[in-house]
This record gives sequence, C-alpha cells and structure tokens, in this order.
Amino acid sequence: MTDADAARALSMLDLTSLGDDDCPDIVAALLNRAETPCGKVAAVCIWPRFVAQAKSALEDTGIRVATVANFPHGRPDIAAAVETTHQCVRDGADEVDVVWPYEAWLNGHRELAGDLVSACKAECGDKAHLKVILETGRLQTGDAIAGSARDAIAAGADFIKTSTGKTRVSATLEAAHIMLEAIRDSGRPVGLKPSGGIRTTAQAAAYLHLADKIMGSDWATPETFRFGASSLLDALLTTLDSEQ
Repeated sequence: MTDADAARALSMLDLTSLGDDDCPDIVAALLNRAETPCGKVAAVCIWPRFVAQAKSALEDTGIRVATVANFPHGRPDIAAAVETTHQCVRDGADEVDVVWPYEAWLNGHRELAGDLVSACKAECGDKAHLKVILETGRLQTGDAIAGSARDAIAAGADFIKTSTGKTRVSATLEAAHIMLEAIRDSGRPVGLKPSGGIRTTAQAAAYLHLADKIMGSDWATPETFRFGASSLLDALLTTLDSEQ
C-alpha cells in the first residue's frame, strides 16, 4: 500500500542539502523539516561546515547528522579525506559519506581506493558510520559496480551508496540490485543507500521492494537502508496526507 511504503521510506530518509550556495539559514530551514507530523527522517545530510549547527539543533531528537568527505569528485587524496572525516567526527557527525575514488579504481589503482576507505573508517571508529558513495553512473558496467561494492565492503564500509546526485546518471534499480547482491554475499552487516533522482513515493517503493526481494522482508530498516534525497520528503508527505 502506498501509505505504508511512504511511512516506511520517511523513516529511512536522509534529508539532504548539498548545494553550492548553502548557508546557515538554508540549513536551519532544512533542519526544521526533519521532524514532520507524519514522523521523523532518519538523518539530515549537510556540508561539513554545518555539522556543529545541525548537531546542536537536532539534540535529543534521535535524528542523525550525516555529512560528506572528498565530495563530489572522489579524489584519491587519502590525507585530505581523513582530515575532513576527522573534523566531521569531532564536530559531532554520526555518519560520514565518503566518495569512492572511482576514477582511480577504474584506472587500476584498486588498492588505493580501498586504503582511502579503510583510513576514513579508522577515523570514524565507533563514533560514526561510514557510507561509501560508489558513483555507479560513472562506474557504468555491472562488473565495475559489483567489484567496487565488494572492495568497499572489504575496506570497512558500513553502507554503500549509489551516487552523489551530482552526475547525469544517479541511482538506478539495476545498480541497487547489484549492490544488494554484493551485501548479501559478503555476509557482513552493511547497509544500502540509493541516492540521487528519487523523487516519488512509487520510486522509493520500488527500491524497498527490491531490498525485500533480495535481502528478506525484515532487512530494510533505518539501520540498514537509507534514501538520499532533497525533494522526496514532499512526495512522501503528500502521499501520507492523502491517505489520512
């Protein structure tokens, strides 16, 4: 049922603002939307410079603060990614989304890509979860998506995420299918975050139903599944309002 799908997706939403012109007022407006009459989102995802603001505003709400490192280009600069991750965790981030160095990986520097994830995971320690953005639209092939997913999981990813939302091709069901199979086959407690271009309740429901099919109906929870989106919240609330 659409209302059940919408309520489920709302609880798994990373409400996101990563615009070039973001400022404290824009972030404050986003934070004010994180608690709705229909329930709370799972997290807000904002630029590192706004982590402290978000952490303070969301104190005692149970809503997690997520941010990004080496975003959106996935540069293979381990020291820079670690420095950003360190600062974000120190400022109170609960989750850090780091971009898989997909160009380096595609050019054969697979150990380097894994080392960057491992180093950022070490910086997170037990204080924050590390989500690794594969940028599947740039990886393009099923083999590259599967290989990157396996390598990111082996390097310590707590979640694997489809996309930054900054490329022409973002989340697709095909990429999510491959990533879920990699998670299942790894035997590790790794989550999935489809992100980029998911704007409707029907689109969100399709991803949830895919996860149910591959991982089992009780697998997808806010601890294992997230949507990265900025406009999806409005669609979910419209669906929920229409069902009341």
